Amino acid sequence: MSDDAPSDAERKMQFLFQLRQKGVTDARVLTAMEEIDRGAFVRGHFAARAYDDMPLPINAGQTISQPSVVGLMTQALNVQPRDTVLEIGTGSGYQAAILSHLARRVYTIDRHRNLTRDAELAFTKLGLANITVLTGDGSYGLPDQGPFDRILLTAAAEDPPGPLLKQLKPGGIMVLPVGQSDNVQMLIKVTRTESGLDYDELMPVRFVPLMEGIARD
Repeated sequence: MSDDAPSDAERKMQFLFQLRQKGVTDARVLTAMEEIDRGAFVRGHFAARAYDDMPLPINAGQTISQPSVVGLMTQALNVQPRDTVLEIGTGSGYQAAILSHLARRVYTIDRHRNLTRDAELAFTKLGLANITVLTGDGSYGLPDQGPFDRILLTAAAEDPPGPLLKQLKPGGIMVLPVGQSDNVQMLIKVTRTESGLDYDELMPVRFVPLMEGIARD
């Protein structure tokens, strides 16, 4: 390492500064993102960019989302310590790892077996024992484990999937990208109230589409 290269502490400070600049202000979310090393979920020659606020390629043609988007989605989800959370789209496992610091239990599901396998290995190395990883069709959720306090989708659907809405507890929150194309998507927050469902638009985003079935990896 050259004398000009930033130390790990400096990189972490810069990382958190970038998050705050983008609007991630919740102290619990920032603490979780400080404690979970994004570098543990970025492999190969992209590892050097683990602390950049940008999406990066991972296996199966997927991406690890940029940290500020992960932070803002987590912040919108407003996870409480006793909550059970369902994540649709494990991807690298980075988002689930952060959720595990905020919730009592996290269930995460992905249609790519190689992604769930790699994520499970990363969780084991980090000692994250409150995450259950499953390979399957996330568009149907996990009815046997529901209902859930919080549901997070990391893939875009045309509309909030009905099976997932049914698995959301009263008072529960779902955060997901919605859009019919890769170019026009909106992150929305759905809250189940006594009178029905409330919808709030949060910000424009770009995510891979939500796909049905299990991938042939």
